[in-house]
Amino acid sequence: MLNTLPYIKNLDSNNFFLLSGPCVVESEEIVFETAQRIKEITDRLKIPFIFKASYRKANRSRLDSFAGIGDEKALNILKNVKETLKIPIVTDIHTEEEATLAAKYVDILQIPAFLCRQTNLLVAAAKTGKIINIKKGQFLSPSAMKFAADKVVQSGNEKVMFTDRGTMFGYQDLIIDYRGIPEMQQIGYPVVLDITHSLQQPNQSSGVTGGKPELIETIAKAGIAVGVDGIFIETHPNPAIAKSDGANMLNLDLLDTLLTKLVKLRQTVVSL
Repeated sequence: MLNTLPYIKNLDSNNFFLLSGPCVVESEEIVFETAQRIKEITDRLKIPFIFKASYRKANRSRLDSFAGIGDEKALNILKNVKETLKIPIVTDIHTEEEATLAAKYVDILQIPAFLCRQTNLLVAAAKTGKIINIKKGQFLSPSAMKFAADKVVQSGNEKVMFTDRGTMFGYQDLIIDYRGIPEMQQIGYPVVLDITHSLQQPNQSSGVTGGKPELIETIAKAGIAVGVDGIFIETHPNPAIAKSDGANMLNLDLLDTLLTKLVKLRQTVVSL
């Protein structure tokens, strides 16, 4: 399925694939800096790379939370990254109208976890013909994702992947049940582990989501160890000043070391 993406590289490396970038398009400078550095790292490590950034953030805790720089402006930045750096792009969509709009600019449409049961959204996304990355709802069992995939497939599009981003068992934390990864793989689609969102601490009294970025390496290693197909890491040159999800993003300076370790672990796992 990934071989249908424009500009995708290193699919013969037997590595996991990577979806990575800043949480949201904040500026052209940040997007290009982040994409260029990730591209350099993944080219050297032979990791298939898809650049990720949301052009709009719809799920916000507070009305004054940053939601984006404007749809057309952000999507054009993503298009420029794709064409200039020769890398495929994934972004979130939230409505049927957004599916049609975003499909003109990007290669993978991502369905946010809270929206994974929205039938009309899944059908509209499917009809674009793009790869559809459905994030597992924090409230769903892994096996229930079969029905989300069925909505896409029965709408004429078999290009589906799942992303696990943890399950909410309490009010302010998320837990990853690693049994869910092989369970979703048995449904028949690639499975991605969203490392950084799984470390969010939502529903804080301040209205600003917290996080535990110090556990990124731990979560990532565990995902690779159980055989996840891809990993999802949001990263930023300076998470402390990021306009969205700064509390759980990885500092871009740490990405090279982390991916180097994960590639070595992957080599060990596939040799067993």
